[in-house]
Formats: sequence, C-alpha cells, structure tokens
Amino acid sequence: MKYQSRKQAMILLADGTIFYGKAVANKEGSAFGEVCFNTGMTGYQEIFTDPSYYGQLMVTTNAHIGNYGVKNDEEESDSVKIAGLICKNFSYVPSRVGKSDSLENFLNENNILAISDVDTRALVSYIRDHGAMNAVISTEVDKIDELKKQLNETPDMVGLELASKVSTKEAYFYGDENATYKIAALDLGIKKNILRNLAKRDCYIKVFPYNATFKEMEAFNPDGYFLSNGPGDPEPLECAITLAKEIIEKDLPLFGICLGHQIIALSEGVSTFKMYNGHRGINHPVINHLTGKGEITSQNHGFAINRKETESNANFEITHSHLNDNEVMGIRHTKKNCFSVQYHPEAGPGPNDATYLFDQFIENIKQQKLETV
Repeated sequence: MKYQSRKQAMILLADGTIFYGKAVANKEGSAFGEVCFNTGMTGYQEIFTDPSYYGQLMVTTNAHIGNYGVKNDEEESDSVKIAGLICKNFSYVPSRVGKSDSLENFLNENNILAISDVDTRALVSYIRDHGAMNAVISTEVDKIDELKKQLNETPDMVGLELASKVSTKEAYFYGDENATYKIAALDLGIKKNILRNLAKRDCYIKVFPYNATFKEMEAFNPDGYFLSNGPGDPEPLECAITLAKEIIEKDLPLFGICLGHQIIALSEGVSTFKMYNGHRGINHPVINHLTGKGEITSQNHGFAINRKETESNANFEITHSHLNDNEVMGIRHTKKNCFSVQYHPEAGPGPNDATYLFDQFIENIKQQKLETV
C-alpha cells in the first residue's frame, strides 16, 4: 500500500472532542471549517466541487473514497470547494473504465488537506447527536492548544456571507445564443449541471455575479430569471433579496434552487434558520403535495425556511415537504409566476426524480409569453 508510514492527523471539534486518523499522502497542515457529512455512496467528485460546500470539512460516510478516481466532466465548478476531506479508507489507485486521474492528484492540485483512517461511523454519530459545528483537521497533533485558539476565532456559519467567495466576478454566457429562451441566472454558487439542464431545454443563459441588480439583469431582456444554490447564511445577501423582490413584484418567471429558494422566501417575509445538521445526501425522500407522488432527491443545505411562517403567509403555498422531518422543500407564489425548491433537481450527484422542475420553469415562461402576446 502507498504511504505505509503516514503522518498522524486529527479532527478537533469546537467542543474539544478529538478523533484521530492519518494524513492522506503525508500532506501536512491544518484546515478549518464547519464539519458536516454526506451520506451519498457515489458522486464524491461532484460533492467536492459543489460551491455550496465552500468552507466546510466534508465527512464521507461511504467507507471507500477515491476508488473510481476523477474525470473532468464530473466537476460542478472549476475547483474543489470543500475546506478539507475526512474519510475512512482512501483509495490511491483508481479503477475505472476510460481516462481518469487519481483523487490524490486531484486534491493535491487543489491544495486540499485530506485525512483518512478515521472512525467515520463514530464521528458521524457524534455530529448527529451534537449538531454541526466548526472543526479543524490537522497534522499538527502536538499543537492542540494553539489550534483550539484558532478554532475559537473561526466564524460560525450563522451570519456568514459566502456567496461572494464562489460567485463569478464577471457575467458570462452559457449555451446556444440562438436558443428559444433567454435566462438571466444569479450566480450564488451555481452548479454546472444546472446550466446543462437549462441549456438542454433550449435556453441561452447569462450568468450574473451574486450582487447583480435587477436593472443589469433586465438589460439582457430575459424570458425568465433563476436564483442559484450557494453556500452560507442567506440573510446577509441583501442585494439578492432585493432582486428577488423586484422580480416577483413585476410578476416575471422566477425559479430558485436551494439558497435561491431561501432568498425567495426572505424576499416575501419568511425567515430562515440554521438546521441542527442539515440535509446532505442523494436519497432524501420528498413528497410532492401537488401530485401526491414521492421523490428521491439530492440535497445539500444547512439552512431552511420557517414552516409556520410559510403556512401563514398568504403569498405562498407549500408544494413539497421532506418525509423525514417535515421541513419545507418547495413553495410557489400564489399570486405571481414564481416557485422554488430546497433540494437539487439537477442532481449531480443523485437521482433524476425531480428534473421535471426545469420543464415546469419552461412551461411557466411559455405561459407568460402567451399572456403578453
């Protein structure tokens, strides 16, 4: 096995609890962030490159990570976004049909610290019982007091604005410029597979920075507006909240996913809150109240919208709920052309039960065009 004598490493949680492991590839250093876990059995490359995971230490619950390597067409952004990786068994040699590289090289190229040989079952059980919290992974196992001090100075996720860290700096285009529909998308941490799904439905997309104004987006003369997923607390994103409010007031077709869903809720007076652990995995069961059908969904969020406030808000109808904890998974505006979901219909990784939501968005645009003719 490669790296027989690997450096000792540890996970130090904010409450002082320590779990030990080994450094992957003898890479040294420390990485800080909020520790969370994902229950997906596959799709680790998509998870690691998902901008919504920016600033988080990822615990993978699958026992083997890296066994099928990485491929360029399976990235959800242009770089790894997690702060660090914690796993049980790390596979240095990939086994896969077709051209692929090792996960070790991929993480090294992105300067990501990873530790393995961790009792991830015990760690995940601890996080489930005590909630998501800040942590540090480190090879500096003899500097616990110093690391504790740095950890205490690490900002909590509540109140933390992170969309600006992952959003595009300049607007750009995606898709065929001769497509039937034009979509103005606000990049709060947008995944590539969202853009692929829109382009597949004959859309030409202009992607705008997180702080774009309605005037800037309107100048593109779009047929519909989209608010993307992304990391951090939604409440500090005042520009995005104002933008959503303006789009809704003008009754323009609007679709939001994940963080975009939360922004839409905030724009209509529904508050958000930090979840105890969040939902992160590719097998979350959701009930569609409009059809009565169940959906298996891909999810990645640590914040959610307030259910009681949503139920009492005359502007919203709850369209989807989580079957495990009854959290609000989808809403639609009762008076305007607007809807959103908390989960990821584009998957990447995950099932495709909910891709119909992109079709619903296009149908809303078509209906709007008919009414304005």
